[in-house]
Amino acid sequence: MYAVIKTGGKQYKVSVDDEIFVEKLEGEAGSQVTFEEVLAVSDDNGIVAGDVKATVTGEIVKQGRNKKVIVSKYKAKKGYRRKNGHRQPYTRVLIKAINA
Repeated sequence: MYAVIKTGGKQYKVSVDDEIFVEKLEGEAGSQVTFEEVLAVSDDNGIVAGDVKATVTGEIVKQGRNKKVIVSKYKAKKGYRRKNGHRQPYTRVLIKAINA
């Protein structure tokens, strides 16, 4: 059984016991989070998409930041250019249940 959820402007295909990295969510490590925006649910009977009356519950494992994405340095014959990157805050979530 799997579900397609939407959070942080992105869509994720999740199953029970999956760990996903999503845009930063409010809450501490160990707290429960519920995803109400479920786009599709698949089970033994097939896939149901569209107006799905389902929720996905998970547990926040860790709050953090990704590694720096872009770092480039360039030394020309004249001058020096440096471009620093961006660190996106994320939340690691462990999917506990798909309630369909």
